[in-house]
Parts: sequence; structure tokens; C-alpha cells
Amino acid sequence: MDLVLLGAPGAGKGTQASLLGEILPLPRVSSGDLFRAALANQTELGLKAKVYMDRGELVPDEITIGMVAERISQPDCAHGVIFDGFPRTVAQAQALDDLLGRMGRKVDLVIYIRVSTPVLLERLAGRWTCPKCGRVYHRLYSPEKVQGECDDCHVPLYQRDDDTPETQSRRIAVYLEQTAPLQAFYRERGLLVEVNGEQDIQAVHADIVKAIQKARGEAA
Repeated sequence: MDLVLLGAPGAGKGTQASLLGEILPLPRVSSGDLFRAALANQTELGLKAKVYMDRGELVPDEITIGMVAERISQPDCAHGVIFDGFPRTVAQAQALDDLLGRMGRKVDLVIYIRVSTPVLLERLAGRWTCPKCGRVYHRLYSPEKVQGECDDCHVPLYQRDDDTPETQSRRIAVYLEQTAPLQAFYRERGLLVEVNGEQDIQAVHADIVKAIQKARGEAA
């Protein structure tokens, strides 16, 4: 099964993708993770992506598609993928159709996690990251035991350049302008299911699982 999770920054796509990974034997492919890994390895694509990420802008399609194409060609993606943060534009969605089509596959279901802008900003403003293990904390929703310190690594947390309030506001504006049309793209194809992302995490997860079961023709 090839599943796409849509939603603005802070909608909870990463959290839900991780939960789905516990019940679906599919790898999670996150464009953000691919960008950060490429940057950590100082690849040419990673350095190019950083310029756009630091400004809160979408990374150009040719960079994003190249990274995703390389990732889904790996053996662990042979039976399907949970796409988190990709596609982000209609052009990327069309490119994904082409990539999967060459593998004899297609997008089976698209989940749009709907969250209002004020809630998104509240969620994003309190996000802090461990520089060693990458674990993400939130001062309201998932705080660290000792403020400012990773529970596991015991090193100081930091706020990523793309987690500052100014950058987050820009990210959401970019999303609404350039990414929201994906909803229409997938709705026209009968693939889009909306869930209320302002519920608690487990309630959102339950709604997503129901949508997957329906798409597969399984009993709830």
C-alpha cells in the first residue's frame, strides 16, 4: 500500500506516520528527514535544500523528487510506503504518480490531517530538538523531564532554524498558497479522506486506521 499523509507543518503527520509504522509493515519516507540526512552528510542536494528550508520555503521540485526517487527504489520500499511531507505540490504529486507507475504501483489513499492555523502556530512554537539523537520535544504536549535537556542523551536541546515563530508563520503561508491545491488534486481522484487533526493523538490515529481499513475493504 502506498499512503500519503497531507497536512500543514505541525499537523501531526510525523507522529501519525510513526504510529502507522507500528501496524503497517511499511517504511516512512519523509522529505524533511531526507533533506536533513543529506545536509548532515554535506551532499550537494542537501546544501541546496538548506537554503530554502532556512527561509521557510518549499525546496524546488527537482531536488525533492530526486531524493524521494532514490529512497523508494531501495528494497525496503518494494511493497509500499507511508509518505510523510511528500508530495507538497501538484507537480510533485504528478511526479510521484510517474515514479510509482514505473514500479507498477499507484497512490492508494491520501489522508489530509486538518488543523487550523492558530493551533498550528501554538504547536510549532514550543518544539525543541535534541542535536544528538534527533528526538523532538514540545513544551506543551511532550515536554522533556528536565527543561532544556534531552531525556535520553542529557545534552542541551535547541530550536531548529525552521522552528522559529517567524519561519513557522512563513511555512504555513507557503503551505496554504502552494500545497493546499493538493487536496483538490486528490479529491478529484477519489483518494482524499479528511480527519480532524485537533483531536487527541489516539483519536486521530483511530480515524486514520478506519480510513485505511475502508480503502482496503476490511471490516472496521
